[in-house]
Amino acid sequence: MTKQFDKYSTTYEEELAKSLSASGEGRDFFAAGRVAWLAKCLHKLEVKPERVLDYGCGDGLTTPMLRTELGATTAIGADVSTETIGEAVKKYATDGVSYAVLSEFVPAGNIDVAYCNGVFHHIVPDERNEAVSIVRDALRPGGLFALWENNPWNPATRYVMSRCAFDEDAITLTPPEARRLLAKNGFEIVRTDYRFIFPRALRMLRPLENLVYRAPLGTQYQVLAQKI
Repeated sequence: MTKQFDKYSTTYEEELAKSLSASGEGRDFFAAGRVAWLAKCLHKLEVKPERVLDYGCGDGLTTPMLRTELGATTAIGADVSTETIGEAVKKYATDGVSYAVLSEFVPAGNIDVAYCNGVFHHIVPDERNEAVSIVRDALRPGGLFALWENNPWNPATRYVMSRCAFDEDAITLTPPEARRLLAKNGFEIVRTDYRFIFPRALRMLRPLENLVYRAPLGTQYQVLAQKI
């Protein structure tokens, strides 16, 4: 997986834009929507994180969003790709936002909230337990893990992934599979939510998504879990 994403380190945004074009939105729209939803969930739980981890951060776009929107003091993005982390540092690193190659990231058990989007479908099933354990070890006791994945039950999701160059070898996870993965690796499931049903052409219907987020209709889903 490292070499795969090193290859797309400078064209990641372009390739993703191609695959998302059918939705009428760019990746900024989806990144902002995920972070805003997570912020809403944390507010309901009265959680105010100081330290945030963006696990599998890619070129780093979402990491500063997490720090700002969640009100955190620091945010760190970690990724397997050295080349991609290099791009993240150049574009987004600041005093409160840092990045690390995953092989050099040492979990310290002090992270309040970990976020991960669209990473686990790139990890072969036999290695997913190890990936979850890295997040678990990074979190403080009672810390939260927001695992976002593409919803394979949604036809639009499958269409978008079929158009994405770096999703060629993807192995999707259903929401029950994601919950089982977290539950057997030291997490208690808090909630599962589904987002992003309507494309831009039907954006006037998007307020309805706030009423049906429990129904498995969205193109992505979030499993929010707490470290036991």
